[in-house]
Amino acid sequence: MSLPVLSRRGVLAVGLGAALFALAACGGQPETTSPAAGAASPAAAEAGPWTFTDDRGKKIDLPKRPTRVVAQVGAAAALWDFGVRPIAVFGPHRLKDGSKDPQVGPVDITKVESLGNVWDEFNVEKYISLQPELLVSGMYTAEKDTLWYVPEKSAATIEQVAPTLGVRLVGKTLPEVIGRYGEIAAALGADLNAPDVTAAKAKFEAAGKALPTPEAKKLKIMVMAGGPDSLWVADPKDHVDVGHFKELGLDVVVPEKVDETGFWQTLSWENADTYEADVILVDARTQSMKVEEMMKKPTFAKLPAVKAGQVYPWHAEERYSYQGYASVLEELAANLAKAKKL
Repeated sequence: MSLPVLSRRGVLAVGLGAALFALAACGGQPETTSPAAGAASPAAAEAGPWTFTDDRGKKIDLPKRPTRVVAQVGAAAALWDFGVRPIAVFGPHRLKDGSKDPQVGPVDITKVESLGNVWDEFNVEKYISLQPELLVSGMYTAEKDTLWYVPEKSAATIEQVAPTLGVRLVGKTLPEVIGRYGEIAAALGADLNAPDVTAAKAKFEAAGKALPTPEAKKLKIMVMAGGPDSLWVADPKDHVDVGHFKELGLDVVVPEKVDETGFWQTLSWENADTYEADVILVDARTQSMKVEEMMKKPTFAKLPAVKAGQVYPWHAEERYSYQGYASVLEELAANLAKAKKL
């Protein structure tokens, strides 16, 4: 889930309707990507119709299995671990120095096209030119069917180009979300019995069993993100990963007054000590305030967990795959093993 405050950077989609009209009127096809972009699945598309019902209850009917898949980076990373290779991504995938953003996970960003790297950026003209057959993205709302990182101003045009498939990322358990991406990958031709997938699943399950040691279960853990004027305490009910930590037996802070929009309780930095915690997990995404910056806030710096050096990363928006969360659980276990009850 995004931070409550994000910089909004707009991009103009001038002439997109005209572009779509021109393509249809000419009866031609837009220019395709190079073969290096890869296919959506290692398996060849099966002959015959392809049908899938997404988490909006939307039934997708295509004449054949889609191979030209475009995905938001979180979805792309999860599908990649299951063996599906999208042709393009959108959302945070490249840092300012040109290296990969952690959110894109195992995706080889040299072999996929980029449609946008920040919030509200989606190159619709380029999207049209790629001849996509399917777009996959997560959804962070229970009531609305808003696709993550699909700009609202361009959503109608994007829907006209190719079917979209939404994956609900709230109101489920972590294994359920991972399993859903597995179902999508299998429908796209991936082999869920591939050695890499089965080994990762076993590793994920083992890491979950090993995490809640008697010592770790004694620790009070607060999960948070920070901004210039406020901090946000994560609600386990709306963050499936934080909810999973709690389900495994860890003592996670549950905020008492969650914001109307859910996900967080917003606190001023003056009230940083609202909840007692032995351990603090801080949002490690590039758009979140770094711990070094938070340390300049006196009320944060004097928190017992901060003074004890028991502040560790929280990998919000980790890819929903067994590989992704096996690593998260193993890292968390290692960090909690270093912490003590304060």
